[in-house]
Amino acid sequence: MRVLTGIQPSGALHLGNYFGSIKQMLEFQGKSDLFIFIANYHALTSLKNGDMLKKNTIDVAINFLSLGIDPNLSTFWVQSDVKEVLELYWILSSYTPMGLLERAHSYKDKVAKGIMANHGLFSYPVLMAADILIYDSNIVPVGKDQIQHVEITRDIAIKFNNANGQILTIPEFKTDENVATVPGLDGAKMSKSYGNTINIFSTLKELKKQTGKIITDSTPLEEPKEWENCNVYKLCELFMNENELLNLQDRYKSGKEGYGHFKASLKEKIWDYFEPAREKREYYLNHKDEVLDILNDGAKKARKVAVAKMEIIREKVGIL
Repeated sequence: MRVLTGIQPSGALHLGNYFGSIKQMLEFQGKSDLFIFIANYHALTSLKNGDMLKKNTIDVAINFLSLGIDPNLSTFWVQSDVKEVLELYWILSSYTPMGLLERAHSYKDKVAKGIMANHGLFSYPVLMAADILIYDSNIVPVGKDQIQHVEITRDIAIKFNNANGQILTIPEFKTDENVATVPGLDGAKMSKSYGNTINIFSTLKELKKQTGKIITDSTPLEEPKEWENCNVYKLCELFMNENELLNLQDRYKSGKEGYGHFKASLKEKIWDYFEPAREKREYYLNHKDEVLDILNDGAKKARKVAVAKMEIIREKVGIL
């Protein structure tokens, strides 16, 4: 079984990236044929600074390795190192109905949030389909907001197969319903595009500042507080076990603490959770040559699969 997933190098990794995607990757590692790519082509829809994109690509590779991605147990590469994916993207575009893309929720949401509408953003699901289908992916771990993109991939693949035979593997999505959508500082989905993130590799000072910005209600310190719909509590659920959460609920109901106390508890939990990753990250920051070697080796393995698949597809569609 091949599992494929990717992440954009459009900025610092945040909790939404980790619990919505990376944590699932780690669970598949060693149990399946795991393919992981850094989606730098996708990042062009929102990041227009070339120097920043190059820096972010290396940074996210370092961060992935620090968080536990093992190149001996997975194939790990940069999307742009396998050019065949762009060829498949164009071929699939010829099988993709406009209406299918016009119904994409992600595009509508991003434009509504003020992100500039462009063709890359609009056709994002087709490139994502090419990423998935060129490697014969069986499972695609995604957050709840990306489920529709996998469904679009399935629709495109079925349409292609109906015209050309059973060439493309029809993928399934996998999502953890408990953490599929990680809330941001404002309670909306945590996203760099929305500016509401808590970064994984912040300094302690930066982490305190970020957690301090979590929006809460105006209940006075001396009154009991509701934990059910509190953004701070929802984030604590990612880091605390059942007993710790029950204790936190009692603290909410006691009327003896304010939201600042709960934010401080969350900050400490986040800091402790990622301490081993910070130590590994320090190593890779000082050994970037190793990181580049890992990415190059991964690209060779990924491209071997992609080239073989494209030979079949070209033959079927009539590309000499």
